Amino acid sequence: MNKTYIAMWSGPRNISTALMRSFENRSDTVVLDEPFYAYFLKHTNLNHPGKEEIISTQECKWAKIVKKITGPVPQNKSIWYQKHMAQHNLEKYDISWIGKFKNCILIRDPKYVIPSYNKRYSFLHKNLLGYPQQLNIIRILEDTEGLTPPIFDASEILKNPRLALKKICNSIGISFSEKMLKWPKGKRKSDGVWSKYWYKNVESSSGFKPFQKKNITIEKKMSALYKDCLLDYNSMYEKRVVI
Repeated sequence: MNKTYIAMWSGPRNISTALMRSFENRSDTVVLDEPFYAYFLKHTNLNHPGKEEIISTQECKWAKIVKKITGPVPQNKSIWYQKHMAQHNLEKYDISWIGKFKNCILIRDPKYVIPSYNKRYSFLHKNLLGYPQQLNIIRILEDTEGLTPPIFDASEILKNPRLALKKICNSIGISFSEKMLKWPKGKRKSDGVWSKYWYKNVESSSGFKPFQKKNITIEKKMSALYKDCLLDYNSMYEKRVVI
């Protein structure tokens, strides 16, 4: 049986967990939730909720994580969907392993990301939002494979989930399943131990929530960061798969 390894590269405050739910509801797919999170926390010392529990219960050595995620697909499934946070890729990391995966980039307009993230944390650098790391992944794949990995915009997915999921599946060479549109409410054993801090909305959901346009004002102190992130976002948005 052919195995498909999928790496969905997102940043924080996106629809990445809902998308993970969507894929997990397929009968042929097993999912993995942010395997590099403990590594990221241990090496940045950021004070995220549940930090000590995450570090103590999850692998923190890069090489061992890579060995796991590139190893046999659990439960003898044919598809392994891995939710990755681009910001977890720190400087001097080796991501040559991505060449074994079907890589997708999940982007979101920073006008939605920055205020949402800032409610939890004050921060000083866009690297914590994942945009530079997403661009780096794109550059690596363009250089090594000669092709831009499929890029999908979160707002467009919410506007038309069925069409978006069909295009995501087509881009990675698998068939679309109607099961991807709805899922049972509740917690999952596959969720990271951090789910109790972050996944409340997803746990109460049974599908993708309709897109809602919001009037958002970026605080003055965040304007420089927003403009910087917007440049990265726009450069990826121009290359996106149009839905």
